[in-house]
Amino acid sequence: MTPFTKNVIDIIQKIPKGKVMTYGQIAKLAGSPRGARQVVRVLHSLSKRYHLPWHRVVNVKGQVVIKNEELYQEQVWNLKAEGVEVSLEGRVNLQRYQVKCSAILPISWE
Repeated sequence: MTPFTKNVIDIIQKIPKGKVMTYGQIAKLAGSPRGARQVVRVLHSLSKRYHLPWHRVVNVKGQVVIKNEELYQEQVWNLKAEGVEVSLEGRVNLQRYQVKCSAILPISWE
């Protein structure tokens, strides 16, 4: 496992309930500012194995962007179950729900 992948897993595991992070935010913290697509790959391939709270990751606009309708609905449902408001368009208010954290690992949650 690459250090980037390990960092991505560690970061996602630390996202608190009721909060979200963006793919790009995770990539930057994990050491690859342009690695948002690699974060998607990690989520897709390793979420089950590492019990990642994949539903807490949204795009830079705060949108749920999963193409599969069933998984899309599951993500929205999981976020709502944690108290995150999701609009009818599948958007989360990042000002309210996005985790703010330092840019240095280990992560220090604010």
